[in-house]
Amino acid sequence: MTANALPPPPTLEGARELRTTLGGWIERTPVRRWVPDPDVAVLPEGSELFLKLELFQRTGSFKVRGAMANVLAADGEALQRGLTAVSAGNHAIAVAYAARAMATSARVVMLASANPARIDRCRAYGAEIEFATDGASGFARVLEIEKEDGRLYIHPFDGEHTILGTSTVGLELGEQLPLLEAVVVPTGGGGLLAGVASVIKQLQPTCEVFGVEPTGADSMRRSLHAGEPVAINSVETIADSLGAPYAAPYGFSLVDEFVDDVVLVDDEEIRVAMRALFGDAKLVVEPASAAPLAAICGPLRERLKDKRIALIVSGSNIDLPTFHACLTGADPTAVQRDPRGA
Repeated sequence: MTANALPPPPTLEGARELRTTLGGWIERTPVRRWVPDPDVAVLPEGSELFLKLELFQRTGSFKVRGAMANVLAADGEALQRGLTAVSAGNHAIAVAYAARAMATSARVVMLASANPARIDRCRAYGAEIEFATDGASGFARVLEIEKEDGRLYIHPFDGEHTILGTSTVGLELGEQLPLLEAVVVPTGGGGLLAGVASVIKQLQPTCEVFGVEPTGADSMRRSLHAGEPVAINSVETIADSLGAPYAAPYGFSLVDEFVDDVVLVDDEEIRVAMRALFGDAKLVVEPASAAPLAAICGPLRERLKDKRIALIVSGSNIDLPTFHACLTGADPTAVQRDPRGA
C-alpha cells in the first residue's frame, strides 16, 4: 500500500460523529487528578498529573471503541457472516462484545500465552477461540479464517475505522482537560497512539503527544527510525498488550505526522509503575497501562517538568495471580494455565 492510498487522518467532525453514534455501546471514561506520594512515584518536577481511566471502559479496555466503530460501519450482509480478529486478548474481547451487540458470531485467534482472564471474558461474550503460538502465526491464521468463512476481519490496531474509534479517546480527553501540555500513550501497534494524537493535535495544537513502548516490543520506534513500517523478530515483555509484531501503514503514517516522540521503558520500570498505581492510586492495571507512568518517571521526566500531563490508562484485563507475579517480579507466564484446557 502506498502513502497515497491511505485514508486521511481522523477529523474532529468524524470523531464527534462517531462518539455520538457509539452512544450506549461505550462509556465516556472518567479523568482523575492524581498526586502520588513522592516515595511511590517521583513525577517530573512541577508537573500536574491526570489519568484517563480507560480501564473502566466496557470490556475492560479502550479496544471496544475500534471494534464497535468497525461493526457500526459494516453492512448487514457482512455482519451476518460474523467477525474475526487476532489478539493477545483485549481486542478479542472487544470483538466478541461487538459480535454479541450486533447479534452475530465471532471466531477469534488468541495467543496461547494470553492471560486466562482475557480468555474467560472472551468466551463469556460467546466467541469461538483458536490459539496461535505467536503473533506472526496468529495474523496468518486470522486471514485464513477471513477467507474461509467470509467473516469481517477487524484489525487490532490499523485501519480507518479502528483508528477513528481510538480517536474518541483523544476527543474525550481534550474536552475533559483543556490546556493540556503533554499526553502519554501506551503503544503496541500504534492504533491508540495514532487516534489520540491525531485528534489531540487538532483540539490542542501545542500539546505534545508521546508514545511508550516496552524495550522488548519496540516495533513503532524502530519503524520511525527506519522511516517506514517494520516488523520485529520477537516480542519479550510482560506488557503483552503492547506486543505487536509490526507497525502497519496507516497507523504508522499518523504517528509519524502527529506524535512528538516514542520512548522505551523496560519491564522492571513497568513493574514499579504498576506497584505505584496499585499502592497509591488504588488501581489494578495490566502492565501496558503502567507504561506511561514508567515513562514520565523515567525517560520523559526531564522533558515534562512543569507540564500539565495526561496518561492513558488503557486497560485492566488481568487475573490476580498474574497481577501478583508482575508486582513481585515473578515470571507471569508461570502462573497461567493452558488456555486450551480452560
